[in-house]
Amino acid sequence: MAKSGRTFLRGITSEKYGLSEFREAQLKAPRVRNDEVVVDDAKVGHSGDSKDSRTWWRVGPGDDPFLTQTLQVHFVEIPPGKSNHGHGHQNEAAFYILRGKGYEIHDGQRYDWEKDDLVIVHTDSVHRHFNDGDETATALVFKAKSMWMYFGLIQQGRSGPVKDEHRFGPREDWSRIWTPGVMDRKKVVKPADTTWETTQDGIIRSILSPARDDVRCFSVDIYQQRIPAGSRSGRAWHMADEVLYVQSGSGTSYHWEVEAEIADRYYARIAKEPTVHRFTAGDTIYVPQNTIHQHVADDGSEVMLLSAQNRLFRYLGYDTVAYLENAPEFDAARS
Repeated sequence: MAKSGRTFLRGITSEKYGLSEFREAQLKAPRVRNDEVVVDDAKVGHSGDSKDSRTWWRVGPGDDPFLTQTLQVHFVEIPPGKSNHGHGHQNEAAFYILRGKGYEIHDGQRYDWEKDDLVIVHTDSVHRHFNDGDETATALVFKAKSMWMYFGLIQQGRSGPVKDEHRFGPREDWSRIWTPGVMDRKKVVKPADTTWETTQDGIIRSILSPARDDVRCFSVDIYQQRIPAGSRSGRAWHMADEVLYVQSGSGTSYHWEVEAEIADRYYARIAKEPTVHRFTAGDTIYVPQNTIHQHVADDGSEVMLLSAQNRLFRYLGYDTVAYLENAPEFDAARS
């Protein structure tokens, strides 16, 4: 956990060209985390927290042992009638509302949200969250913040005057350099805006993806997955790493390591036996980059998962998921 400061971006160093030792260390880190794991308790360097709201981190670049910085995952909690601080940052953030209701003031406009909504904080926006319900509101936040940090997009903080204001001219509309039409897209995605589908991976509700070009999000993909009791997901292989939050149920996540054989070309060598990771409600499951994985629900325990990936992988040339085994529901529907 951060002691004297907040880690925004983690460096990778090696005395040799290969980074196999770094990957080995990453693969050895525990992949299932529960409420006992707090990567960062938000006491240092978090502009959004007020004396009433609370933030705590589950996955981030400052964690030890280190998992990933392609995705960061944290919780936000606001009691009834309270709010956090208004603040702005250049990176996007996706808030999945786990419980409660409230609204956000975003660039001066109000947006209401409630349980099971997905709320987007898009790039370069000033926002503040309010709880106007009668129970504590809790959100799970996914973001690819380190990507913005790496690109030098670091102009963030609480609202306030410009330093050395005499050096600068009058205000200009910052949104002139945004993607055209972004403000016409949805900021709040409701369950009614999505549909459940039976896919090779199983029963899926896609919330954020490149196909959802009606939403103000460009950096993360998010879907919800329902695995019936005693059933399993597809056995999937993709390059992007993944964080899954277990909303309900319990089961086992199986991960097969993929080694790179560098010969006349790249060849994938798949481990004969998987590593085994037990999970239960409230846990997060981490699937490392280039890892084949399958999730199995316990008998008598339907599992609901909320999955997030960094969309940038798609634009690096990894836009395909290979299925070594289909979910049983997909094969049943097809036959």
